[in-house]
Amino acid sequence: MSEKLELAIVGAGPGGLTCAIYAARAGFETVIFERGAPGGQAFETDAIENYPGAPDGSTGPALTMRMERQAEAFGARVIQAEVRSVEDAPGAHRLVTSDGERAAEAVVVATGTSHRKLGVEGEEEFLGRGVSYCATCDGAFFKGKRVVVVGGGDTAVKEGMFLTRFGETVTLVHRRDRLRAEKITADRFLAHEKTSVEWNAVVTRIVGGAKVEGVVLKDVRSNEERELRCDGVFILVGTAPNTELVRGYLETDDSGYIIADCEMCTSSEGVFACGDVRQKRLRQVVTACGDGATAAFSAQLYLEEKHGTSYPGRK
Repeated sequence: MSEKLELAIVGAGPGGLTCAIYAARAGFETVIFERGAPGGQAFETDAIENYPGAPDGSTGPALTMRMERQAEAFGARVIQAEVRSVEDAPGAHRLVTSDGERAAEAVVVATGTSHRKLGVEGEEEFLGRGVSYCATCDGAFFKGKRVVVVGGGDTAVKEGMFLTRFGETVTLVHRRDRLRAEKITADRFLAHEKTSVEWNAVVTRIVGGAKVEGVVLKDVRSNEERELRCDGVFILVGTAPNTELVRGYLETDDSGYIIADCEMCTSSEGVFACGDVRQKRLRQVVTACGDGATAAFSAQLYLEEKHGTSYPGRK
């Protein structure tokens, strides 16, 4: 392994970037490992209206890019590499990455979540040919088209509203008889002239030829099936935690989310978790940032207790 890092942050979403800002500003050698573009799922968000201090809204890319620049201005480094596992090592923690092995005295896991899949026929076949998991990324490809959005939570409804900019029609398919989204968001969607909802329905198949041509819907009450013609399907049915790298190493709940206390401490000493990857009730940009600040402070206290406030390597 190469030299031992002070603090390694795995994931450059809002939680990881905030953690880096606080840790680097406190004078710690701070390295962020990110396998993709910094920003996490927030990078895919078209408008963030509920972030404090931004009453007129901000795009996800703009907000997270500012966070990245701020972290780097304080001295944090971003390494484009995937962390495949976190393990114990003598006096440290071993990070096995796509760019070799690293050792770190403290680790913050901020890997966020990934889009859940429906697991139905046609989903994999038509990926990139009408099936998408990100309206912000792919909405412009469906200008004047008939679009189906699967889901009923905040993400599905917000993305559905975004798609009204492009689609001729936007039909939400929801397995219940009421939306789970925040009321103000749901009311906006339901009032829009381009939108409609297929209540008490689930998608059982995605059909088409060279590209998506429709979905088969099943009524959850009667079990009757029928086909709904469309040109695109956006699957927004929730997320799953990206915790494969710590499976068996950190304690998780039944859904795979990392169990961490209010100080962001996990079941392994010196390993902390922040943001959407940890078990909690509310997953928003603002809560991820709060987690990140707390994780950085907890990591600072851990390192200072381990070495003393003026241990070698501290700036």
